[in-house]
Amino acid sequence: MAAAPLPEGAPPEPRDSSSAESLDRLYPAVGSTKPPRKRTTSQCKSEPPLLRTSKRTIYTAGRPPWYNEHGTQSKEAFVIGLGGGSASGKTTVATMIIEALDVPWVVLLSMDSFYKVLTKQQQEQAASNDFNFDHPDAFDFDLIIATLKKLKQGKSVKIPIYDFTTHSRKKEWKTLYGANVIIFEGIMAFADKELLKLLDLKIFVDTDSDIRLVRRLRRDISERGRDIEGVIKQYNKFVKPAFDQYIQPTMRLADIVVPRGSGNTVAIDLIVQHVHSQLEERKLRWDMAALASAHQCHPLPQTLSVLKSTPQVRGMHTIIRNKETSRDEFIFYSKRLMRLLIEHALSLLPFQSCTVQTPQGHDYEGRTYSGKQITGVSILRAGETMEPALRAVCKDVRIGTILIQTNCNTGEPELHYLRLPKDISEDHVILMDCTVSTGAAAMMAVRVLLDHDVPEDKIFLLSLLMAEMGVHSVAYAFPRVKIITTAVDKKVNDLFRIIPGIGNFGDRYFGTDAPPDWSDDEDALST
Repeated sequence: MAAAPLPEGAPPEPRDSSSAESLDRLYPAVGSTKPPRKRTTSQCKSEPPLLRTSKRTIYTAGRPPWYNEHGTQSKEAFVIGLGGGSASGKTTVATMIIEALDVPWVVLLSMDSFYKVLTKQQQEQAASNDFNFDHPDAFDFDLIIATLKKLKQGKSVKIPIYDFTTHSRKKEWKTLYGANVIIFEGIMAFADKELLKLLDLKIFVDTDSDIRLVRRLRRDISERGRDIEGVIKQYNKFVKPAFDQYIQPTMRLADIVVPRGSGNTVAIDLIVQHVHSQLEERKLRWDMAALASAHQCHPLPQTLSVLKSTPQVRGMHTIIRNKETSRDEFIFYSKRLMRLLIEHALSLLPFQSCTVQTPQGHDYEGRTYSGKQITGVSILRAGETMEPALRAVCKDVRIGTILIQTNCNTGEPELHYLRLPKDISEDHVILMDCTVSTGAAAMMAVRVLLDHDVPEDKIFLLSLLMAEMGVHSVAYAFPRVKIITTAVDKKVNDLFRIIPGIGNFGDRYFGTDAPPDWSDDEDALST
């Protein structure tokens, strides 16, 4: 039975999604397309999942923490499909669902990113508003399906960036990481049988045609550089006929139909309740408040190694924690602590017995590093301050860098730059950041290393100071990553600053000023 539209303001009505009706009658066969050109650069903006808390929103592209105590992924992500006509309010509905869900790691994937690459003739047609972008053949379904499958498995993907002003894909690709919940929205979200199989919940946003036309006019003129005549011509020639032929018939495939789009808050509330129940069944819920409370009840993980608090170490902490300490002294004693931290971390690397001969001709039973190579990776900017200490004790060590920069407008950390040595997958990696409070930046960096095939148990996360919350978060998401620090503080305040803490390390070290609402982790999310 097809899903019936709900009366205005009424709650959504679930339906049986096992429809035996074939989509072959509705849609022409979607031809195969060439795979996208593979890019070797990682210097692209990401569209990170959202990590939500009861206090405020943190954005992170870290590895999603739905791994069990053995470090293996327990369930696939929950995928919500949002279909509906052009300018029906799908993106707004998706955003409202994300805001109301209040669960970590939700990613929004738009079908608009997956328009096919046009031929020269098609480009000329598009320029004169004579190309049909509202037909199933306009979309690269092969790439959509492959991308969604990888995201659902918790893997990172490259997403094309589409330029609507030139009707072409840009050279840059953006990186998305696996999420707890994936919301996939688009006019043809239900237009392919293989794609439908990947959707756990199908929602159709039903909005009056006049409202959709007004929204499309406003959007295309203000955001896409179109003129009013061209927009109306395209709407009458392609958009409206395509809606009647290809989009509206898919309403019967939806599990839930939401009339009035984002105006139907009752429907959205019940959708959120349904998704919560599904996440509970899949054990994908992760409550930050509950986790923070659990930190107070559970001992620190065995993967944590803290430098012994000798009078010397305690004395150096006293100096660098003191707000009256000058910048020169702060730098000097921070470097001393870094050297001790690096030396301690190296003692945890695997060693094997070996015999050497001394100049006097006698054998000496010694130890030697049994791995292939050691590579240091610093999380810019604060992490790079630890590089000299690593170079001082590791001859010919290779160094990589990860730049995670906060977008000043959105507050989202974006993976802007990545430079890793070749063949890093066989190395022991020293991942360096100076302070870790929530662990968001560290988890993002670890996720990047895992995507470059570095084994989890070969990653050593080093930090001068960590909060218990960050230690537990990293250990929970990555139970085989070794965590090494000089001290662990118990509390994180509402601004996610470590208490008693050390202040903003990067600003004290480099002599710069940070906005008053920055957390300690956000020092690693700035330039």
